[in-house]
Amino acid sequence: MQKTTLFTIGFTKKNAREFFTILKKAGVQKIIDVRLNNVSQLAGFAKRDDLVYFLDQLCHCDYQHIQDLAPTKELLSGYKNKEFDWAEYERRFTALLGQRKIGKQLKAEELSNSCLLCSEAAADQCHRRLVAEYFVMRYPVINIIHL
Repeated sequence: MQKTTLFTIGFTKKNAREFFTILKKAGVQKIIDVRLNNVSQLAGFAKRDDLVYFLDQLCHCDYQHIQDLAPTKELLSGYKNKEFDWAEYERRFTALLGQRKIGKQLKAEELSNSCLLCSEAAADQCHRRLVAEYFVMRYPVINIIHL
């Protein structure tokens, strides 16, 4: 199988024009929403129903929400409340992906030209990076690009 690209993006600190332009220029064909809560009023243009409409109309892009790619409420709040550090969060979240058998839910072909979506502006301390790296461990043909 040839190399395939899996993108990641966060919508925070981007306006709608910038966000959708980035996706369109990158050639993203499907957004895979990895947020725990995709209907929050704080999400603005990235709230689920609005996002589905904008992706279709502006980028001719599909949308899929996979909650198994999101952390649990307990894991997320534990990190945010400083009960444990980022390294421990990474360990626990990666273990959670294994428990959920994420690698069996999506094939490398399904991830091709898809983009993992979360809210964090940067991928370095966001679970979308961990999800992408988890898929690379399972499918070495995947190349990650953080938008």
